[in-house]
Amino acid sequence: MREYLLVLFCTAAVTYLLTGPVRKFAIAAGAMPPVRARDVHREPTPRLGGIAMFGGLCAGILVASQLDNLSKVFSQGTDIRALLSGAGIMWLLGVLDDKWGVDALVKLGGQMIAAGVMVWQGVTVITLPVPGVGPVAVSPTQGMVISVVMVVVMVNAVNFIDGLDGLAGGMVCIAAMAFFLYSYRLWYGYTITDAAPAVLFSVLLIGMCLGFLAHNMHPARIFMGDSGSMMLGLMLAVAAISITGRVDPDLITNELGSQTATVHALVPIYIPLLLPLTVIALPLADLLLAVVRRTWAGQSPFAADKRHLHHRLLQVGHSHSRAVLIMYFWAALIAFGTVAFSVTNTGRTVVLTLAGLCLVGLVVLLTPRFRPRAPRAVQAFVPPRYRRRPVARTAPVVTESDELTAESAGRAASEPMAELSAEDKRLLGGVPKGSSAATGRGHGNGRGR
Repeated sequence: MREYLLVLFCTAAVTYLLTGPVRKFAIAAGAMPPVRARDVHREPTPRLGGIAMFGGLCAGILVASQLDNLSKVFSQGTDIRALLSGAGIMWLLGVLDDKWGVDALVKLGGQMIAAGVMVWQGVTVITLPVPGVGPVAVSPTQGMVISVVMVVVMVNAVNFIDGLDGLAGGMVCIAAMAFFLYSYRLWYGYTITDAAPAVLFSVLLIGMCLGFLAHNMHPARIFMGDSGSMMLGLMLAVAAISITGRVDPDLITNELGSQTATVHALVPIYIPLLLPLTVIALPLADLLLAVVRRTWAGQSPFAADKRHLHHRLLQVGHSHSRAVLIMYFWAALIAFGTVAFSVTNTGRTVVLTLAGLCLVGLVVLLTPRFRPRAPRAVQAFVPPRYRRRPVARTAPVVTESDELTAESAGRAASEPMAELSAEDKRLLGGVPKGSSAATGRGHGNGRGR
């Protein structure tokens, strides 16, 4: 676990440190498209955040290759090389789209090429576990088709939800956490080495998202763009393929001693693609609804609009931050709730507790009058919108009419003085005023006590 934490921190740190220079580069390169009608932000914001995320990915892989236990993943298969080649193609395609724009069909073709390169290097579905039958082998052609479709669907699902500040990065981070919990248990709980790449991919994903979210939360200073969202979707798909198509249920049967227990332990992956689909259930639902909605209206499925799930949350009255948090809690509830079915005893209690907390948070956020405020002890470390604002005493506002009234009163008081002679004014100036007149202590008296 310490090696995974080291890889996570290194990936997050490099992504965080690179995002600032990448933002300046994006501004200098003109990667700041004007605000469109369907956009939520009101000012042009630089993109190309995927460059920093790709740098964090490379740094994390480099650190993992130098560690004792994780270095075995590099020698036991070609998954790392396949991931780097596919992510590189997807990242380059996204950079071109962020800067100059790429046609939707050309982008789809590039996504299929990136998926095909990974399949050619061995990242493909080999078997499909079927309930009551066991693992069913698929032909190379069938495995290639399933893998390519899975990559394209996840890439576009993540790309579709990249509409609010911090939304796509946060939801992918939650999905990666769910993948990490499940794949880590398969590797270290049942000593299944085929799950090792998925564990590493999940850690890299978490680090990339956390490092970038520090710059991408509302109000975002930079967007990840297609160069980031498509790369995250591809990595999520690769982790899902590693889990779904390579884990042999017979290995877990030998560990548990009964097929009934094995079916229970493999619920998220025993039905083909269940776990990958549940952890991105919201993005996938948004993708399917968008395709149906646009096709029904006679438009292209790739035509952009402002009717995604996060847009609807804004339309019903939720603020930007609250809409993002609601999507976070929904994703966490579905993802961790699904993983909870695959664990037993103490592990199930922990995961169900996390899912319960997500449900409570979701209910609280959906309460219209609830306004989240951070405790006083941590207010110095949270954005200003979450701090308790003290009630300040406002000074009376002096209007222009008040100033005119005071000026006229001053003139009225000075007009009688203007009618007096110089001698009268001198005499009046020597008369004691206020308390001095009553006590005989006036300055004009010339005598002391």
